[in-house]
Amino acid sequence: MSRQENIQKRITVAVVNGTGYGGLELLRLLAHHPVFDLVEVTARSEAGKAVSSVFPSLPNLDLRFSETVERAELAFVALPDHAAVEIVSHLLAAGRRVVDLSAGFRLRDAALYPRWYKYEHPAAALLEEAIYGLAEWARPDLPEARLVACPGCYPTAALLALAPALAAGLIESDLIVDAKSGVSGAGRTLTLGNHYSEANEDVSAYGLGGHRHAPEMRQELVRIASAAAHAAVDNTPLRLTFTPHLVPMTRGILATCYATLRPDVSAETVRTVYEQTYRDEPFVRLAETPPHTKWTLGSNLCFVYPTVDSDNGRLIVVSALDNLIKGAAGQAVQCANLMYRLPETLGLPCEGVYP
Repeated sequence: MSRQENIQKRITVAVVNGTGYGGLELLRLLAHHPVFDLVEVTARSEAGKAVSSVFPSLPNLDLRFSETVERAELAFVALPDHAAVEIVSHLLAAGRRVVDLSAGFRLRDAALYPRWYKYEHPAAALLEEAIYGLAEWARPDLPEARLVACPGCYPTAALLALAPALAAGLIESDLIVDAKSGVSGAGRTLTLGNHYSEANEDVSAYGLGGHRHAPEMRQELVRIASAAAHAAVDNTPLRLTFTPHLVPMTRGILATCYATLRPDVSAETVRTVYEQTYRDEPFVRLAETPPHTKWTLGSNLCFVYPTVDSDNGRLIVVSALDNLIKGAAGQAVQCANLMYRLPETLGLPCEGVYP
């Protein structure tokens, strides 16, 4: 089938759990996608209600919430982790393809789930099959994928920042990721820390004893380094320190990543590597100055700014993205486009909302 023929063929899709922030962004993006035909959206708590009556921000979406997926060829799953694992298994068994926004299939080692997610994985056989959907680094594997595990928002920012240097063997294996996220990263479920009066005019670190996105970052950094044959130069295992922070804004992630440069690696070499890595990427932009989260609001872009602290021989890379678009729903649609051999940018915004 030619690309033109493929674009003309409508592909039926569903959003499982369209009431969370990630699901809502999927609805907004898919409502105007020229190929994906959004035919179903589930939410047990709102079953039978019109989507536009529950969410007036989607006035032209002529759908009602249902409880199950019956017709769609492709399902986007935006459930919490444990619930997602169960429904994904059923969707695959029914012959559907799945893009999962939860962490349910991101880790390849089932033994990590009890520690980091507090449950025994009930579908461990699928972990090896799932494609980790960082599109810029997984593009060749996506067209044949049945199951795509979308990366977390923090890992997306960190991996896009550090992967070029690690793949090119520019840095040592002791890495630090210091990242800040808007409140929407915690989802719609109300907690004390998400109250306006608690989060407003406040910045706080959390997860210092170990954040669940850390093993995901480590797994993929090791994989990228191994694929480039730079995994254990000096036989040193990769060490990662990850500290997230909550900042009083609705959406956005800013990650500042640190690594020690290998001897004789210059700032010019670093810049060349990043330019060569991302020059043809539609959703990664090399910034000329440290990026702001405001640049990415509402877009599927990730801005990356690599620089060198020459006095200390250290690489510093700052990345910024919208946690609900490139860090979730937009990345899911990007992966789905590639799964169906569609133009990667189809239906995705490249322009942010400013100011």
